[in-house]
Amino acid sequence: MRTVKLKDKEFGLYIPAARIREAIQRMADEIKRDLHQDNPLFVCIMNGSFMFASELMQALDEGYQVDFARYSSYCGTESTFVLREIMPVTADLRDRVVVIVEDLIDTGYTMSCMKAKFLEMGAREVRVAVMLSKPSALKCDVTTDYVGMEIENDFIVGHGLDYDDLGRMYPDIYKIKE
Repeated sequence: MRTVKLKDKEFGLYIPAARIREAIQRMADEIKRDLHQDNPLFVCIMNGSFMFASELMQALDEGYQVDFARYSSYCGTESTFVLREIMPVTADLRDRVVVIVEDLIDTGYTMSCMKAKFLEMGAREVRVAVMLSKPSALKCDVTTDYVGMEIENDFIVGHGLDYDDLGRMYPDIYKIKE
């Protein structure tokens, strides 16, 4: 089993890149089926979703509009439950179907805040496309419309996910070794 070391933590291979690509293609097919006629606006949440968002947009292979935003509620391996807006979405959300593209939902705090914010900004509907979901970690009531994979409540890195800004570039996903 391949392992990586980031700072003081060691991580073992958890989800290979091929399995991630299959999940992303399935999600793209579902999104096109559901939203093709709605001209959705995809809002990719940085920094973590950059790899997932890129692969999802390529799999969608349509002329959809894409924008980017950046929010944070994490420090190290823990949620602070305080949402910081680092880079707001710049596209006009009024009367649009918005699809938030996110790498991971665990507590659901960030996503619940973003959905409420986008609806306040005038979005007609807000859907969520998430690469990974941790149902056992949810602390907020959040509906995810498109889920790549459900996983256990382990701390993970790779494929855009980080540990203190390290490890995002791995094509596979690794989980922390205790």
